[in-house]
Amino acid sequence: MPSADDVRDGQRATWAGLSAGWEKWDSVIMDQLGPVGAAMIERLDLAEDQRHLDIASGTGEPGLSIARLVPKGSVVLTDLVPEMLDIAVRRARVQGITNIETKVCSADDLPFDDATFDSVSVRFGYMFFPDVAKATAEFVRALKPGGRLCSSVWVKPDENPWTAIAMQAIATEAVPAPADPDGPNMFRCAAPGYLTARYESAGLRDIAEWDVHVELVTESPEQYWEMISEHVSLAVAALQQVDESARERIRARAVAKVSAFEKDGTVRVPGLARCVVGTKRD
Repeated sequence: MPSADDVRDGQRATWAGLSAGWEKWDSVIMDQLGPVGAAMIERLDLAEDQRHLDIASGTGEPGLSIARLVPKGSVVLTDLVPEMLDIAVRRARVQGITNIETKVCSADDLPFDDATFDSVSVRFGYMFFPDVAKATAEFVRALKPGGRLCSSVWVKPDENPWTAIAMQAIATEAVPAPADPDGPNMFRCAAPGYLTARYESAGLRDIAEWDVHVELVTESPEQYWEMISEHVSLAVAALQQVDESARERIRARAVAKVSAFEKDGTVRVPGLARCVVGTKRD
């Protein structure tokens, strides 16, 4: 079994390689994931002078949206991968957002003092942490008493055809590495109550979880495949196992399958995320 350091080293390399794809498809990804960020923000009880910590920020959301809502406060964007945070900085510059800073660090070893932040967000990062319990304890440690932690994860694959279609097509030609159910993988936290139990163990109160629907919208089935094959880590890794002819067959299968979601000149593929919020005890 790989150590936590080995897992993090692999993740750094993987996500550094994916950063260009995330930047290329930024507007499509932001539209797809926007409802989740908005749902999280609604439960964070933000104030204009909030000091907020965004974990696994990637290209910057929901941290950048929060920064706009706390003009007298500040937001720290953290991620394991500096290439992703570089994109976040570029996005902030374009949007005229100046009350942010970035920090490259691991989620389970935060370089911040106890009770530093009024709130913490983790959008689609939890699934990939080597030690979920340790990371949760770190988030709670960095929170001020009364502060809120809000996170989101993906629900099971059959509720997320936007990714399942691609992975089913890939499985006809390649054998994806089997996911360790207890190790980092996209659907590791899908079970109802999974994060609630971790929140409770870390001492949070008033915990609530709820589902949020999303849609991946592309201009065509072909664009759907191009996007998925360039930014989804599972797909990118699996496609590296096969030759060009196999990749073309996979592409054709995925395009044919996703065409069922095409209507009025766009492709709209649904998905489902789960959000969880809890409050640190006073």
